[in-house]
Amino acid sequence: MKIETILAHAGLCTDQITGAISTPIYQTATFRHPAVGVSTGYDYSRTINPTRQALGKAMAELEKGDRGFAFASGMAAITAVLMLFSSGDHLIVSDDLYGGTYRIFEKNFKQLGLTVTYSDTSNAELVKRAIIPGKTKAHFIETPSNPLMKITDLAAIMALADSERLLAIVDNTFMTPYLQRPLEFGVDIVVHSGTKYLGGHNDVLAGTVVTRSPELSDKIGFIQNSTGGILGPQDSWLVLRGLKTLALRIEKQQENAQKIAEWLTKNSKVKEVHYPGLPAHRGHRVHEKQSAGFGAMLSFRVPDSGWAERIINRSKLIIFAESLGGVETLITYPVRQTHGDIPVEIREKIGVTDDLLRLSVGIEHVDDLIEDLEQAMAT
Repeated sequence: MKIETILAHAGLCTDQITGAISTPIYQTATFRHPAVGVSTGYDYSRTINPTRQALGKAMAELEKGDRGFAFASGMAAITAVLMLFSSGDHLIVSDDLYGGTYRIFEKNFKQLGLTVTYSDTSNAELVKRAIIPGKTKAHFIETPSNPLMKITDLAAIMALADSERLLAIVDNTFMTPYLQRPLEFGVDIVVHSGTKYLGGHNDVLAGTVVTRSPELSDKIGFIQNSTGGILGPQDSWLVLRGLKTLALRIEKQQENAQKIAEWLTKNSKVKEVHYPGLPAHRGHRVHEKQSAGFGAMLSFRVPDSGWAERIINRSKLIIFAESLGGVETLITYPVRQTHGDIPVEIREKIGVTDDLLRLSVGIEHVDDLIEDLEQAMAT
């Protein structure tokens, strides 16, 4: 079955009693037992709720995994995954990644004894050198990375992971399962901020985890139930509704992004454009090999911080805000917003500087978006 059909039918007719087309919102904390020692399969909503269960099943089917789990946010999902590891374990993590992920490694799990090496995971040789025999337990990868859109060769990383018996975890938020399915490359765990493209309308906070094996499913299921970072039924329903239009939204968004990226490359005020859909992008061919499209995220450099602030302040249609993946186009200033918690010396080393802007391209008419950028950059 084609993925467009799977998306359109996400959560369809899960209630066999009423035949409801849309999965009902089971707004209940607990469930009645028919008798002592008899259960309907539902006992308490922290453990399992039918609405959240429908979302988990949809995500597992989309990512081609064993089981899917819905969390209260993307960071709650990542927290659950990191709880698989113990004090003294070492992870290799993409050096160019979301600032909130960096923060949780450095401020939460570092004090619990988890150690991390940040590496340019687009270079498999550098990743290989970062492995500490006996201590390294996993790779944690963003591809494309946030915000510089670096591409990691999943096949190359999996060759390393398999040879060293390491877990591979991929944050697939930028691509979604519509464009990229890391589990098909042997990756063990996929995480998403469901707040972004999966929900798609900037109206819900959510996170998801999809596991490749029953063993990992049991571990994540235990962690989620014991720690309680679950997604509520109302929000689970909103993400399910968002999934139904994911294919349509992303097709329009990436079409717009490609045109904007090409326009930016010709603008004299722009020094550099990071978008994997550009043939000149360093990871273009690798991304083409492992994904079905280039997505709708891009970043670009302008002459200096003054120009960056000028463009933000003069934009009329494009909204200055954090987050991404909604139907509205958003412009973000990573150095002040998404990556503000990363120390300045590390930001500058990886290229997240004050001349960098990030665009999450929406579904508006592309001519209007380009016109807005043009007037914002006018001298």
